[in-house]
Amino acid sequence: MNTPARPLNTPQARRSNLRVAFVAGSVAIGMVGMAYASVPLYRLFCQITGFGGTTQVAEGPSSAILDRDINVAFDANVNRGLDWNFVPVQRKITLKIGEQKMAYYRATNTSNRTITGTAVFNVTPQLAGKYFNKVACFCFTEQTLKPGESVEMPVSFFVDPEVVNDKNLKQITTITLSYTFYEADIGQTETTDVSTNTAPASGETSQKPVVN
Repeated sequence: MNTPARPLNTPQARRSNLRVAFVAGSVAIGMVGMAYASVPLYRLFCQITGFGGTTQVAEGPSSAILDRDINVAFDANVNRGLDWNFVPVQRKITLKIGEQKMAYYRATNTSNRTITGTAVFNVTPQLAGKYFNKVACFCFTEQTLKPGESVEMPVSFFVDPEVVNDKNLKQITTITLSYTFYEADIGQTETTDVSTNTAPASGETSQKPVVN
């Protein structure tokens, strides 16, 4: 025996449709809100946890220096299409855990036009990100170089002594800090022209102000 079809315009059906519409609307609003919040929230999450090799920002040196050495290696890359030569001045530094050191990277504009670039960074192994503290660096600061112009850019850092208490990093001996330069989208952020800096002493390369 066939069951008779339920009328669609009953009060019960209307209430059910309203519930479905309310849930769908709430999901849509939530998705829009998350779209606006996802970038800063993701960035905050990375900074707190070191996710993806994101490093930490320190306001000063470590409160302790351990009698244990660790190596920090330096890697440099340029995005395809950016006519720069970008290299670390030193390939590796050995320091005590908790000891603050400074390293340098050098960028040279090998093109025949003025180019503004900006760098992104991470460390490997990625789990070490939350223990790698940068006191000052050129991260996310636009660097403007004229044809043939070079600049040396410093990064000051230390490795948090808490790294020795992380069971996943007990055997770590080397952390690699890697930067990649991209051509900047002109007009989005303020640029810094190295030619406006104080002239360096003889034999030195132009150096930009240190920023976090």
